[in-house]
Amino acid sequence: MTENNNDLQAVEKLNESYSKIKSEIGKVIIGQDKVIEQLIIALLSAGHCLLVGVPGLAKTLLISTLANILEFKFNRIQFTPDLMPSDITGTEIIEEDRASGGRSFKFVKGPVFANAILADEINRTPPKTQAALLQAMQEHEVTAAGETFKLEEPFFVLATQNPIEQEGTYPLPEAQLDRFMFNIFVDYPSETEEESIVKATTVAPNYKLNKVLTGKEIVEFQQLVRRVPVSDHLIEYAVSLARATRPHNDNSPDFIKNWVSWGAGPRASQYMILAAKTRAILDGRPTPGPEDVRFAALPVLRHRIVTSFNAEADGVDTAVIVEKLLETVKAKS
Repeated sequence: MTENNNDLQAVEKLNESYSKIKSEIGKVIIGQDKVIEQLIIALLSAGHCLLVGVPGLAKTLLISTLANILEFKFNRIQFTPDLMPSDITGTEIIEEDRASGGRSFKFVKGPVFANAILADEINRTPPKTQAALLQAMQEHEVTAAGETFKLEEPFFVLATQNPIEQEGTYPLPEAQLDRFMFNIFVDYPSETEEESIVKATTVAPNYKLNKVLTGKEIVEFQQLVRRVPVSDHLIEYAVSLARATRPHNDNSPDFIKNWVSWGAGPRASQYMILAAKTRAILDGRPTPGPEDVRFAALPVLRHRIVTSFNAEADGVDTAVIVEKLLETVKAKS
């Protein structure tokens, strides 16, 4: 009962902090409420995010603002064609002991050793360098110079990708895409929002950002999310959605078999449930419902479905497929 009371207090604190975070971000970023909500849900679920949007939509500014508010150690890595894996993880240097004159190797930690990493334009670097992030994202550790280094918690990777300029880019392999919890599409602002953006950014800035949460508090909230109860029916619904994306599954709808080459793996249903739990407690509800799984379905499944030539010929993208899937696969009442 004490733990339950503590959890209730923690949920209240989280709701209060969530409002403050949105308020602080609102000083810098105009609009993009849905993007901000998805970012915070991914962070509290201990997942990573891939943000896709054209240049100039404040993706980098949003991420650096979030890191400032949350008292994170934040590093930005600009991915370029000549970036090497050691530029991310770190490198060995020869160090000379002035007293003895002896030499030894010393490992100098790279920018991946931070709480929040912004991998800017991740598809501009070759797969070998992209893969340097794989172990860090999955295991929260880095192996270099024959030694394994644990990364400080929380560890949160946010990568950006430009969808329109494909020359000189290297598409992310499916294995790496699968490590991102959410694929968040950052859209253009509305006309009113764009007018407000121009007004706010063409004068001297007069805002001061306040710290809202520490890294330790974020880790505690991530553990709180894991303790949120969820019904077996909801787990069955998330698993049904993920399994229905696989064209070789006998129960998959005909449009999946026609439009999809490869469907989502088990990580998809795990992330849909984690996101549903987080969204429920951010909304002050004790347990999630089917609407929370439906909310998570698009950002979780969008990058895990590989479309076929038929889909390309019919002008169908993964967002259309997920939307149709949500109309077809229903939760049990």
